[in-house]
Amino acid sequence: MLHNAFVSDPYDPLLLFDRILRMAVESGASDVHVKSACPAYLRISGRIKPVEMEKLTSAQIYAFVAAAVPRQIATSWREEMQADFSYEAVGIGRFRVSAFHQRGVPSLVFRHVKDNPPTFAELNHDPAIFERLCAEKDGIVLVCGPTGSGKSSTLAAMLDWINHRHERHIVTLEDPIEFNYEDDKSIFNQREVGIDTPSFALGMRAVLRQDPDIILVGEMRDRDTFETALGAAETGHLVFGTLHSGSAQQAVQRLFEFFPPEMHHGMRRQIASSLKATITQMLVPKLEGGGRVPVVEVFAMDAVGRKTIEDGAFEKIPQVVEAGGQAGSRTFNADLYRLVKAGIVAKNDALAVSPNPRALEMNLKGIFLSGGGIVA
Repeated sequence: MLHNAFVSDPYDPLLLFDRILRMAVESGASDVHVKSACPAYLRISGRIKPVEMEKLTSAQIYAFVAAAVPRQIATSWREEMQADFSYEAVGIGRFRVSAFHQRGVPSLVFRHVKDNPPTFAELNHDPAIFERLCAEKDGIVLVCGPTGSGKSSTLAAMLDWINHRHERHIVTLEDPIEFNYEDDKSIFNQREVGIDTPSFALGMRAVLRQDPDIILVGEMRDRDTFETALGAAETGHLVFGTLHSGSAQQAVQRLFEFFPPEMHHGMRRQIASSLKATITQMLVPKLEGGGRVPVVEVFAMDAVGRKTIEDGAFEKIPQVVEAGGQAGSRTFNADLYRLVKAGIVAKNDALAVSPNPRALEMNLKGIFLSGGGIVA
């Protein structure tokens, strides 16, 4: 059906891929997967579907990368056989590209990113949770979750909210840049790793000399980056970052994994005093209109949360989140309950992803238990 739309042009190695990307955007796909000797695949509403087209060759993929990869990143592609970069298909959109090899042949994954940052309403987030964190003057706020869980979109919504309400200098370190911000009340400087700075760690060291109020670190990847973020938070800067973890407890434990065991005791007070919140999210199918919406668990720091981290009692974090509603904390079940009641997420989909489906089922029937198991 789509076969004739994907004819390769030997004089323009980008044309074939632009046609695939156009169809992906028109189909509402979040990602495009390209493998040698296979057709392209689209991820639509979380499911991967093949495109009816001729199989792509290694030569076609190599030609695309040669034409599209930025000069500063070309060496990484040649020497390391992998590279991440941004690609703009004119009139179609912007994409985050991961180029790599598997079994000796090239592959690509495109992630469609939108130029305009989304709003909390567009993401179906509860704005009250995020606005409180956006108003912080210093500290670290981490948005957590697996790859493809919408972390970048949530952070973009937070920065855009600040941009339209507060006078701030915001510096971002991204790999690659995903959203473009237009200065409003705030001013932005967006730096791309591999083009504007060699690494997150080196970019973080330099950013403190650039008079920032807010720093966005695309990913907390290593000890150097996180230590610099801690230093920035302690000297009056608000730092946003992402971390790969599936819960608040995992997120806090991951921070300590950056350091050797003999340093953990000494780091507890420092991390407890600097961390403002972890926001862990996953995506759930939307009830109407297709697509997926984020569901969040929020661990907002208060006196109990800080003491829990200082004591190293990480196994108690789920209970602290459960009891921390006044501080702004929220469990996955509480957010799922909100989305189901609002008609945004189907009950069965909510129960399928809930960490405690039995408790969620009770909540949806109007039965709530206190921390001691008493019906509230």
